[in-house]
Amino acid sequence: MKKLLKTMAVCGTVIIAAGNISVAEETGEALYTAKCKMCHGATGAGDTPIGKKQGVKSFSDPEIVKKSDSVLFDITKNGVGKMPAYKDKLTDAQIKSLVDYMRSLQKK
Repeated sequence: MKKLLKTMAVCGTVIIAAGNISVAEETGEALYTAKCKMCHGATGAGDTPIGKKQGVKSFSDPEIVKKSDSVLFDITKNGVGKMPAYKDKLTDAQIKSLVDYMRSLQKK
């Protein structure tokens, strides 16, 4: 019986840890890497081949810096120009995490 309880405790710990990994994968950085990096680049400079071709502005561009978080949220959610909308692909919480991560790139 003790062995069974011990095994169940270990399994429960593994399941909880796996759940935490899933949450970690939803960070702004992970979402950015999966959804945005191919056009906006690792630093948000828009310096990838696709970004250059599409005329993607750097997150450090004064025009982008002055935009409110709400505007960046709306752009990410609804798309703009050739940038796709993510309203059907990401939750509002995920989009907020992306905006927070974009802001962190402006400070680097």
